[in-house]
Amino acid sequence: MSTDPIASAATQLGFGTVVGFAVGYAAKKIVKLLLIFLGLFFVALQYLSFQGFITINYQKFQQIFEALAGRAMDAPPTPAFITAGIPFYGSFALGFALGFKKG
Repeated sequence: MSTDPIASAATQLGFGTVVGFAVGYAAKKIVKLLLIFLGLFFVALQYLSFQGFITINYQKFQQIFEALAGRAMDAPPTPAFITAGIPFYGSFALGFALGFKKG
């Protein structure tokens, strides 16, 4: 392993970009699939509700989504270990964005 900081940074940048691209590409495919299933589930619920088979409690849905939104806003502070690998994380983010766009 090389002790040259430039070679080490270049390795981190290249590896981070490739891994980020792969993860971003896969994430977009998974998100698309989940959204399709979520849409089909919603349509099925609406159909069953329209036909009178079920009754949907919209107030309960609102309570759950408000609770989830509240938890998302109470994010913990950034841990110190994240700042240690800035070249890798930066290139990973770039690769993720490219992979997500391509997927």
